Formats: sequence, structure tokens, C-alpha cells
Amino acid sequence: MSATANASNAGTIAIFRRLLPTVWFYRWRVLLGLSLLVGTKLATIGVPLLLKQLIDTLDHKPTPLTVPALLLMAYGALRLSTSVLQELRGIVFARVLARTSREITLRVFSHLHALSLRFHLDRRTGGITRDLERGMSSISELLDTMLYLVLPTVLEVVLISAILIGRYDTSFAVITLGTLVAYVAFTVHMTEWRLRYYRAMNEANTEANANSVDSLLNYETVKYFNNERYEAQRFDSSLRELEEAAVKSLKTLSLLGIGQAAIVAIGLTLLVWRATEGVIAGRMTLGDLVLVNAFLIQLAAPLSYLGMIYRETKQTLSNLERMFVLLDEPIEVRDPVPAPELVIRGGEVKFERVWFSYDGKRQVLRDVDFVIAPGKTLAVVGTTGAGKSTLARLLYRYYDVDAGRVSIDGQDLREVGQDSLRTQIGVVPQDTVLFNDSLYYNIAYGRPSASREEVVAVARAAHVHDFIESLPQGYDTNVGERGLKLSGGEKQRIAIARTLLKDPAILIFDEATSALDTQTESGIQLELRNAARGHTTLVIAHRLSTVIDADEILVLDHGRIVERGTHTALLAARGRYAMLWTMQQRQDDTPAPQSHPNRSEKGQP
Repeated sequence: MSATANASNAGTIAIFRRLLPTVWFYRWRVLLGLSLLVGTKLATIGVPLLLKQLIDTLDHKPTPLTVPALLLMAYGALRLSTSVLQELRGIVFARVLARTSREITLRVFSHLHALSLRFHLDRRTGGITRDLERGMSSISELLDTMLYLVLPTVLEVVLISAILIGRYDTSFAVITLGTLVAYVAFTVHMTEWRLRYYRAMNEANTEANANSVDSLLNYETVKYFNNERYEAQRFDSSLRELEEAAVKSLKTLSLLGIGQAAIVAIGLTLLVWRATEGVIAGRMTLGDLVLVNAFLIQLAAPLSYLGMIYRETKQTLSNLERMFVLLDEPIEVRDPVPAPELVIRGGEVKFERVWFSYDGKRQVLRDVDFVIAPGKTLAVVGTTGAGKSTLARLLYRYYDVDAGRVSIDGQDLREVGQDSLRTQIGVVPQDTVLFNDSLYYNIAYGRPSASREEVVAVARAAHVHDFIESLPQGYDTNVGERGLKLSGGEKQRIAIARTLLKDPAILIFDEATSALDTQTESGIQLELRNAARGHTTLVIAHRLSTVIDADEILVLDHGRIVERGTHTALLAARGRYAMLWTMQQRQDDTPAPQSHPNRSEKGQP
């Protein structure tokens, strides 16, 4: 056996091992369903046997009327029981299929949320959702195939083969087994060969889906650069690859079907020929001929299913492999076992000689050391790329430090549970992304159990209540995909409101007023100062005017703290901070450019 086949078999076994514990939880349903399965197949096999008995009885004259009548009643009862038992089996297995699919998909979804920010920055949302969607449907399909098709087919083939071999000469056994072996060998070989085309089709499908989602999420950017045609061409390129892979997959599927039909037809013809010869020679009755023909028809259907089953199972396993690859993605930031709760005694935040890099090559933070006293506000300023937002990510434990220590009230963040840590920290990010839901939902997301009065109160505090009330649908207004129906300032105020609703011990404002106009910013700054009162607060800012009231200001440059002190002290030091302050003051004082006197109001030269 080839290395590829061995790897494929190992992957298949691994997948079934993962599914087994969830399925085994419903073992009594499974065992009851298997009992109904056996009953269904016994009834199915009994129908041709009764039919043979009925024909042989009618072939012998004279025949009492009661005998065929009883046989006909038994025939009808077996036909009915076949359908009833099959439907009962479906009822018993329904919960097993649905619950297993739900639990495993939920496990993958939860695992994706447990992965570090590093993974999510590199991911393609459209591709992941497509893999998750296909994997979810594939779980039900795999179990349905195994329990409804594979086991019944194997059982039926074994029973029919045993009866043919037991009642007739060895030629029936040789033809039957030869047909089965040829059919299975051809199906396995062809399916393995064409699986490469199916995988290529899946990959092309995932790529096309990822491109379409990425393009639609960036709808405004596409419009800004008038690149609709370019996006359509890029998407069409993915669709062309999908088309080619799909055509090859369908063509090879047809070749597989032709080969399977040829093998089954040859086997059936040989068996009917042997049965006809036996009747002519007097070794078999007319009922035997009908029995063999009926059995062969019953055997042909499962054989056709067997090819489809193997083909669909391999394709399903391919889909599940992609989903389990997500489940196998290592969790970078892990809790200790057991994970103690973070205990807030005052909210002191301490960074001790912290070093950090995202990729292990370019150092982002270098020997960063500072303390935020309980209830105090510390601001971090510096140019773009200095490492300001990285401090917030480390405090929220999106990443673990490479060296040094980050602690809250003396507790190393790596030694407490992430849930308890993040419960105590509220973040207003620079880039606010909202859920495609109502304004009320997005504010209440800070604490879903909050009352409506509390939601309205924080909306007032964030100066967004009056805006919401001015809308026709008020708090029920939908904000659109990623909040695109709102302006940048409106989104920022919603983010501030939901963080206020969370009411954490520690606050992080990461450029929290960057998208606000000057008038709104002044009001929001007042509310932020009120919100920060009594909370340990880390403010990350580019605009220095927003941090002049901070208890301490750190100036970060290329990952190092180059200055620290109050606004007044740093200005007096005439260092890096004073230079940045002077530059920003000049920019604020620069008058807006006037229209050129030689240009018309419409902008014509």
C-alpha cells in the first residue's frame, strides 16, 4: 500500500475516533437503531423467499386456496414491516445525527475563539467559514451514510451471498464473490484516483468564497478606487479554477459510474444464466429462478449504493479533515491548570522589563518597565509603530510576553484564567467594528444581562443617546455590516458606551476619540475622565491634547520608553514630548487652504 493510502487510512481512523465519544454518548439509541436495522434487512430478505414459496406452491396443482392466501398476507406484512422498521430507525437516529453535528461544530467554533490574535490576523474569514460550513454538514452526512447505508448494505450483501451459496452450487458463490471483489476493487481504485480532483474543487471553492467575502467586506474600498471590474475579474479567476476542477470531478465520476454499471451487469447476467440453466436441467424450480433474480436485483441496488457510499464518504472525510485542521490549530495563549481567578484588590498594573516581538524577528517592545497605580491614569504616546497598541494587547493577554512580566495587583497574567482577566478589563479600540444588529444589541453587548435603563444610561454618558433617539427606529436601528451605516464618530461612541456598561476595574482607551470631531471630542473626553475616575486606566493616544490630564505620560519610541512624567514636566524637559507637542500645535493652528482665485466655484480651471 502506498504512503498516501496509509496516510489517508490513518486520517480516516483518526476522524472516526474523534466522532466516536460523542456518538457513544447515545449508545442506547445506537444499539436500538442497529436492532431495527437488522430487523429491516431480515424482512427485506424474507420478501423474495416468500415470493419463491408462493410461486412454487402455485406451480403444483391442485393447491388449496388458503395456502397462497396466507403466503400473500405474510408477503404484505413483510413489505409493510420493512418500511415501518426503516422509519423507526430514522426516528431513533435523528437525535444522534443532529446532536453530534451540533456539538462538534460548536467545539470547532469555540476553539477558533480560543486561538490567539496572531492566528486571526493571518486568517481569511471567508475560507474558514466555508470550511466550517462544509464540515458541519459533513458530520451528519458521514454518520447518516455509515448508519443508513454502509451497515445495511454490508449486512444485505452478506445475507444474500450466504443464501445463494447455501442453496445452490459453488458457481453462484464464485460469480457473486467475483463480482463483489471486482466491484469493490474498481471503486476503491477509481475513487482514490479522482479524489485529487474533488480536493482541488474544494480548495478552489474555498478560495472563491474567501475572495468574494473579502471583496464584499471591503465594499467601500472597492468603490473608492473604482475597482469593481478588477474585483469581478479576480473573483472570476477563482471561479474558473473552480469550474475546471468541477468539470474534471464530474467527468471522472461518470467514468466511475460506467465501470461500476458494467461490472454489475456482467455479474447479474452470469448469475441469471446459471439460474436459467438450472431450471432447464431440472435442478432448480421456477421459484428458484425468481428468487435468484429478486436477490440479484436487491444485491444490485446495494452495490450501486456501495460505490456512491465510498465516493461520498471519501469526499465527506476530505471536508472533515479541513475542519479538524482548524480544531488542531494550536492554542498559543493557554491558561494554567488549574486556572485561578484574578483577584482585584486595587487594580495596580505593572509591566516589568517586558520584551516582545510578533514574529520573533523584529522587536516591538524593548525592556518596557512602568506601573499604573490603582485608580490612576497613565497615557502612552509616540509616533506610529512605536509599540503603543502592543501594550494594550499584552495587558488584555492577546499574546504572552517574550521576556519580563505583566501583572495586576501582583498576579502574573500568565498564572490566572483569561476569562477572569478579561472580565476586569474594558477596551475602547481605535478601529471599532460593530455587529450587524441593532444599536441596542451593540451597546448591550458590553453586559448582555444589563437592563434597558442601564443601556440608556451609558448611551447618555457616551453622548450618543440623543442621536439614537433621533432615528426613526431608535435603539432598534440596524447598524449594517461592521457598522457601516454609522459614521466613525458614531461607532466610536457606541464602543465607549458598551465599555462603560461593562464597568470593569481597568480601562484601556486605544485612540478612543480618534474618529471624533473637536466639539464631540471635548464632551467625550469629559465623560471618559468621569468614567476613568476610580479605575486604573491606560490611555493610548496619538493626539497629545487628549492626555494632558493623565497622572503620568510615557513617550514610546521604537519600543523603548524614552521619557516619562506629567504633561507640564515633559514640556519643561524640552525633549521628545515637547517636540511632538509643538508639531501638533502648529498643525492645529495652520489655517485651512483657501480656494485659488482663478478657479470657479465648480472647480473648473
